[in-house]
Amino acid sequence: MRATIVSVGTELLFGQIVNTNAAYLSQQLNLLGIDVLYHYTVGDNPGRLGELILHGFEECDLIITTGGLGPTQDDLTKEIVCDVLQDHLILHAPTIEYLESYFARLGRVMTDNNRKQALVPSRSTVFKNEGGTAPGFALENEGKVAICLPGPPREMTRMFEGKVKPFLEKLTNHVIHYRMLRLFGIGESQLETDLIDLIDQQTDPTLATYAKEGECSLRVASKRSSLEEAKAAVESTIETVKQRVGDHIYSSDNEELHEVVAKKLIQREIRFASAESCTGGLFAQTMTEVPGISAVFDRGFVTYSNRSKTEELGVSEETLARFGAVSRETALEMAEGLHRVTGCPLCIAVTGIAGPEGGTEDKPVGRVYISCYYDGISLCREETIRNVSRSWNRNFAKLLMLDTINKLLDGKEIE
Repeated sequence: MRATIVSVGTELLFGQIVNTNAAYLSQQLNLLGIDVLYHYTVGDNPGRLGELILHGFEECDLIITTGGLGPTQDDLTKEIVCDVLQDHLILHAPTIEYLESYFARLGRVMTDNNRKQALVPSRSTVFKNEGGTAPGFALENEGKVAICLPGPPREMTRMFEGKVKPFLEKLTNHVIHYRMLRLFGIGESQLETDLIDLIDQQTDPTLATYAKEGECSLRVASKRSSLEEAKAAVESTIETVKQRVGDHIYSSDNEELHEVVAKKLIQREIRFASAESCTGGLFAQTMTEVPGISAVFDRGFVTYSNRSKTEELGVSEETLARFGAVSRETALEMAEGLHRVTGCPLCIAVTGIAGPEGGTEDKPVGRVYISCYYDGISLCREETIRNVSRSWNRNFAKLLMLDTINKLLDGKEIE
């Protein structure tokens, strides 16, 4: 089954509201084995909406609309869908009863235009709106199906999960299962190169690479007649992928790197602390987004100035004068000093040049030193980040800190 998603609302075209509905629906339809071919966004214009629906049905069996089911005069989605699929609107008695009781509970008088929301196509399957007033519906004609859902995301997602998903499951005989692998330390182009034979020969499962700031992902998906078959095919392909690029995979379940690291630290009850210079507390901020991290995260220092490095961490003034704040020697003393102050078995520190100025020939913008004290051993990692922007450099330095901890916990070698 092939589908088109049509988002209705002039406010979407004006950018007043971000269209999260289309992304959600695409994800859900994909899991049901339904191929989404097009996304359209159209204003509250009946002529254009009708043209889009007709165009969508030229290639697709299913069209899902969101929005345009409200009580006002510009809410015309139902009327247009009825015209296209040759039906007419009738008053839906259960919806009228629901609306009357809804407004009575609120102590408000139901206006006449609210009765419009109880009009539905005569042949439709009606989906009660558990979170609002406008019902949704599915209407079929000659093998073409239109499903109309309310625009507010909270109402739409609730209706889809409770009503629409079971309806669609009866229309398709395929299911899609996929896993999203997350990788660090390898670019998208290199990832594709390492897997090019698998990508070129793919039929099912399929592989798709995605780039993210400082990272990349690999989606492995299979469309089969049963979930068990699809899972088996995906897992087999993942094992092959791991043989090629396993050293760079940090999650097979689409987890963020900081979530993976935090989970390991919490499960192993490893207390840790951080000292940051160029990242300005970004590492600590990211780690404290994880619920339960307080069980192991002791404290974080932002030692931005030379004075703070000396006073808070005990970095010697001689080291700073001789090697500079951005150096292997300073980074090592930061991590070791952090251990002395906190007593934490794992201490990580970073110092670097975030830019856009401050670089030299020997130490260009993007140069960072990440030092880690763990289990009585100190190490320092030197990296020169591709200088995209100050924000990029800071975020990538944070990822390098996370990657360092992750590799240490897994017993992997750090170059």
